[in-house]
Amino acid sequence: MLRLSELKLPLDHPPEAMAPAICARLGIDPADLLEVKLWRRAHDARRKSAILMVYTVDVALRDEAAVLERFKADSQVRPTPDTDYRFTARAPEGFDGPRPVVIGAGPCGLFAGLILAQMGFKPIILDRGKVVRERTKDTWALWRKSELNPESNVQFGEGGAGTFSDGKLYSQIKDSRFLGRKVLEEFVAAGAPEEILTEAHPHIGTFRLVHMVENIRALIEGLGGEYRWQHRVTDFEIEAGEDGQRRLKGLHLSTGEYLETEHVVLAVGHSSRDTFQTLYDRGVHIEAKPFSIGVRIEHPQSWMDKARFGACAGHPDLGAADYSLSHHCANGRTVYSFCMCPGGTVVAATSEPNRVVTNGMSQYSRNERNANSGFVVAIDPERDYPGHPLAGIEFQRKWESLAFTAGGGDYKAPAQKVGDFLAGRPSEALGEVSPSYKPGIRMTDLAECLPPFVLEAMREALPMFGRQIAGYDHPDVLMTGVETRTSSPIRITRGKDGQSLNTAGLFPAGEGAGYAGGILSAGVDGIKVAEAVAAAYVARGWAKAI
Repeated sequence: MLRLSELKLPLDHPPEAMAPAICARLGIDPADLLEVKLWRRAHDARRKSAILMVYTVDVALRDEAAVLERFKADSQVRPTPDTDYRFTARAPEGFDGPRPVVIGAGPCGLFAGLILAQMGFKPIILDRGKVVRERTKDTWALWRKSELNPESNVQFGEGGAGTFSDGKLYSQIKDSRFLGRKVLEEFVAAGAPEEILTEAHPHIGTFRLVHMVENIRALIEGLGGEYRWQHRVTDFEIEAGEDGQRRLKGLHLSTGEYLETEHVVLAVGHSSRDTFQTLYDRGVHIEAKPFSIGVRIEHPQSWMDKARFGACAGHPDLGAADYSLSHHCANGRTVYSFCMCPGGTVVAATSEPNRVVTNGMSQYSRNERNANSGFVVAIDPERDYPGHPLAGIEFQRKWESLAFTAGGGDYKAPAQKVGDFLAGRPSEALGEVSPSYKPGIRMTDLAECLPPFVLEAMREALPMFGRQIAGYDHPDVLMTGVETRTSSPIRITRGKDGQSLNTAGLFPAGEGAGYAGGILSAGVDGIKVAEAVAAAYVARGWAKAI
């Protein structure tokens, strides 16, 4: 088959318009088109008066070689790539060797565990939190009653931070092996709608993610894997061999147990600050990494739909409008939108007492009143928190603690209207935009809980974004602080073999280790690291490469 990309049709085209458009694009007779399979569907809304649907399709033709020859200089006509996933190793039947351990049951740990289980290695998966439905109750306790469980919340527990998000399933990572396709196919097998395989910007929302992670857990357990909930790793047993090489030998757990293991996938997520400290204390190589800080900004979804789609707002093929914005400021900072949640809510996402952290989430329907996104400023270790690999964590904590105080000290979040923020005065009352954040907001001045350089950059960017999207900088638009967990503040650096630079047997993975950002990229990294673990087993003669 051939893959034809950038096939554009009017928004309201009938289904039967697809085949003639393909024939016209390739200059073939209708009889020469044998089969059409949809690979990707997107829309182009740059001209609101003429919105287009944009397709990538795989086509079977009577004479594909001739068409390829005619279009050899056209990058939009190419042979259809092989996207099937192939396992890299296989454990012996009835494997009873030393079992690999995965720390963390978020998207990265989930797929590391799944791939290891599918290859026959019977992994043990540890998580400090609870199964997803119990975790959901604990999370709602913070949102509804201001009761925080530090071990079971938006950050910790089955499904990871991605469970309480928009459930976005797309990424900008390079993926020449189509590992992202493996992630999506496993999600579909676990109950996700099949459309995530073809939509350019697929999402599934929180409620569906809950059901899906339960199904994948059942699959892993059916393959011999084992989950252990409320098992926090408190220490790492590391020994130096005669060759001077540091090697992981086992894990100390919060239950008092010692788990002997020499192959550990470290997929703890970006908020496992106590684990990062323990790793640093044990001499594991860690580097400071850039991240971003800012607020959640909320607009009525109807404003975004009209600004992006004009008269076509509400069209079923377009759904709720999203956006992606970026501005380079005069002070050298970059301000950008992050984790945009159409038709969603702003949520409390702290994992530590007496701190306020915001995030965004939405359901599959995306039918809540407001759109929200992170409105954040990029920061840099050398410039903003130099001198220590873990300094970014303390930087985050400082502003989260100030946000807790500014919000009133009861997990309400500080909030301010854009008009007041630009004028440099505290907000005293809401305008046209109603807040969605639970357990509630306190109108104040966000200057109390954000660095001056962040305030300066945000004030410059707001009117710039308003020129791109009408109403973005409307005076009544609401900003709620603070957003600090855009990504991990550290990188637990690994080598080409997937292992820590100075600690053999430790395989840093996913967002917490600084190698992913979002559900899809974390899942892909989980697959890569599982393959690295399997390669280590092959090297020791415990498995066979395939």
